[in-house]
Amino acid sequence: MAKILIYICYAIVGSTLGVVGAPYLWHAIFGNDVSPFLDNSIVNTIIGLIVFVVLFSWAIKHIERGLRTIESFLAKTSNTSVLFGSLGLIVGLIISFLLSLPIGQIEVPIISNVLPILLAIFFGYLGVRMGITRKEEWINIITLKNTGKKKQAEAVVKEKEIKEKPKFLDTSVVIDGRIADIIRTGFLEGPIMIPLFVLEELQHIADSSDSLKRTKGRRGLDILNALQNEKQVEVKMFEGDYEDITEVDSKLVRAAKEFEGIVVTNDYNLNKVCEFQKIPVLNINDLANAVKPVVLPGEKLNLLVVKDGKERNQGIGYLDDGTMIVVEEGRRYINQTIDVVVTSVLQTSAGRMIFAKAHK
Repeated sequence: MAKILIYICYAIVGSTLGVVGAPYLWHAIFGNDVSPFLDNSIVNTIIGLIVFVVLFSWAIKHIERGLRTIESFLAKTSNTSVLFGSLGLIVGLIISFLLSLPIGQIEVPIISNVLPILLAIFFGYLGVRMGITRKEEWINIITLKNTGKKKQAEAVVKEKEIKEKPKFLDTSVVIDGRIADIIRTGFLEGPIMIPLFVLEELQHIADSSDSLKRTKGRRGLDILNALQNEKQVEVKMFEGDYEDITEVDSKLVRAAKEFEGIVVTNDYNLNKVCEFQKIPVLNINDLANAVKPVVLPGEKLNLLVVKDGKERNQGIGYLDDGTMIVVEEGRRYINQTIDVVVTSVLQTSAGRMIFAKAHK
């Protein structure tokens, strides 16, 4: 496109020089004996065009390179800078033109001809610089907003953008089922994205020959149907797929990265992968642990020891919210309700473990 534009300009300049300058050249060479063939506007146009293109064809590639450099610079420059820079250039040229009017009346040729050109260059450059470097101030003046209101508006926009980040659900959090209750309570804002590859994985699990997997898969499909009927948030199907990736979790990570979304999961390993790749992640287990009652070391609890632990003489019990309590030397209290004293609490993304000992 740039080369075509250059050739068009060459044609205009060359033909103009041929029509205007060629007659003077012929009269200078042949005097009054100019041939009628040469004293023809069409012929002079063609001759001027050919001569100009031949003489200056070497400059075409340099002009094209310069145009591409300018095009690349403009592509990297923001639209606001281009707009205010152009307005500044126009204002600068107008000022230089007004100043050149009285200067043009001076009878000294050097001053009347050269000084207006220098003024146009100086004020044109000054106008561009004033337009670009102070564009923020011009925007504030034009929009009649002070800096404080602008920052407040930007904060509102950023907050809105954060709220509207898509949330991509993984297979584990759908099967878990708690996500539906969380959405109903309004703690999770949309849009909620259900990837098609997650739906396909749930279908495969629901068709499994293993009865437990089949039950989990069907439960996940029921949860998705329930989410589709939710009116509090926007639930969408994400139909994008990545054929070069086979793992569903890897596809989910890629989708969240490309669309600047948030992964919603209760998978500990996926949680760590997202953290490593700087992808925002919401872990349902973290939320569940955050809302559990706080148990502090030294606190007394009444506990039913239901089974033995992994280590020797340990007993295991559970709170009403499902938190596991490991009772040291509690094996002999299995199937008994005893008073225990909390010794330590271990909090992880996989859950919370409480260690205690029997209170005597």
